[in-house]
Amino acid sequence: MRWLFLLLLVLNVFYYVWHQQEVPLRAKDVTPLSLYKGSQQDIRLLSETKDSAAARDKSRAELADENCLYLGGFARQETARAFEGRLAALDITVQQLATSLPDSAGFWMRVSPQTRYLADDAALQKLVNEFNELKHKIMRCEGVATAQ
Repeated sequence: MRWLFLLLLVLNVFYYVWHQQEVPLRAKDVTPLSLYKGSQQDIRLLSETKDSAAARDKSRAELADENCLYLGGFARQETARAFEGRLAALDITVQQLATSLPDSAGFWMRVSPQTRYLADDAALQKLVNEFNELKHKIMRCEGVATAQ
């Protein structure tokens, strides 16, 4: 048993010396980030640059021109008429659609682009609380038949 203990002790010493030879003698010199000056010091996303912000705003405006906000999804026409009256009270003008939207059954209305800013998230949340069936979609304006 004593010989086994001495053998393990010698093997541990050998293992320690062997691993100490693999450790580098001095650490590698690393230049700190604060020494780099100029535009490389701060990191900026591409979306944060001035050019991309202007392009993003322009693309949003183009998308706003192409897309319309549709509100509805009501099963009964009486509910749709009551909802239309509620929107008129909020000064939001809508256009009744003759048919349902693609992939959506029920009565739908398209919000006019001039009053679309009035139908923000807070206003839509209040309307959803009043009308449980209310759904909203943002889709392309062209290709949807209207009642007029």
